Amino acid sequence: MNKKVISFITVITLLILVTIYSSVTGSLEVSVLELIRGIFTGDNENVEIIKDLRFPRIIIALFAGAALSISGVLLQAVMKNPLADPSIIGVSSGAGFMSLLIVSIFPSLFFYMPLFSFVGGAFAFYLVYTFSWKSGLNPLRMILVGVAINAVFTGLSQGLSFAGAATSINQVTTSTLFMKNWSDVNVMVIYGSIGLILAFLLYSWCNQLALGDKTARSLGVNINRTRLIVSVVAVLLASIATAVAGMFAFIGLLIPHIGRMLVGTDHKVLIPFSALSGALLTLTADTLGRIVIAPTEIPASILVAVIGGPFLIFLLRKSERIYGH
Repeated sequence: MNKKVISFITVITLLILVTIYSSVTGSLEVSVLELIRGIFTGDNENVEIIKDLRFPRIIIALFAGAALSISGVLLQAVMKNPLADPSIIGVSSGAGFMSLLIVSIFPSLFFYMPLFSFVGGAFAFYLVYTFSWKSGLNPLRMILVGVAINAVFTGLSQGLSFAGAATSINQVTTSTLFMKNWSDVNVMVIYGSIGLILAFLLYSWCNQLALGDKTARSLGVNINRTRLIVSVVAVLLASIATAVAGMFAFIGLLIPHIGRMLVGTDHKVLIPFSALSGALLTLTADTLGRIVIAPTEIPASILVAVIGGPFLIFLLRKSERIYGH
């Protein structure tokens, strides 16, 4: 059994175990058998509460983690930069600011927040791409411009929150999954599924971009059109995750690196593996965040950084293969 198969089996097994553990553990606990029986019979009051309060945050954590990790994979393919991450180059902060701004001015448009989030993320990415372009894309210039764009949008969002313009709806600026409901799940699943399916279909284009512009053009690839389409899907995934789950940093940077070390650089394998790994990381962080110091919760984004940072450093020191080099 090769390394790729073992990696997939391990991640899928852990994902199933963590999902079950997260479902039955917390302020309200039931056994696995009680949970299964209650789901089908509907006669267990505790299971009904879990279905309404715990299942939505589990589903959102899974989809948000998958969306952010794949967004990182796509952005790194487009920019040919291993540091490209939606939270670092300003896509997430742009998405968060735009949705906050519009919903603060027009509260009745709350349910259209994912759309505004996508517009904001796309605008931020456009600014990064435009200001970075100077006779080609320079990886360092792109990251520096992205950091600047991210700082601007983050500051604007904090200004809105400080002014009290969105105190009741600033879920975008937080990353706790507390009090998510089935309406949030519907939004996340519908838009997230579209983005995930499109991303899976784009694996060959991502592989072509990884060959370099000259080689890809010699094979008849329209580089600009390919970059644009892949970028739109990446922004869609990051924006919907930000709109529903809040801002999560690090997932789009951490997961693709781990994926390349474990399953290689072929995007046909890397994209689905990153989706599973991102879902596992986010759900694990959210589960630990609500049980470690219960009844107080630790935002999942904080635990993602605590769990992921040292792990990434460990893997980078152990591996000599980074972004295909």
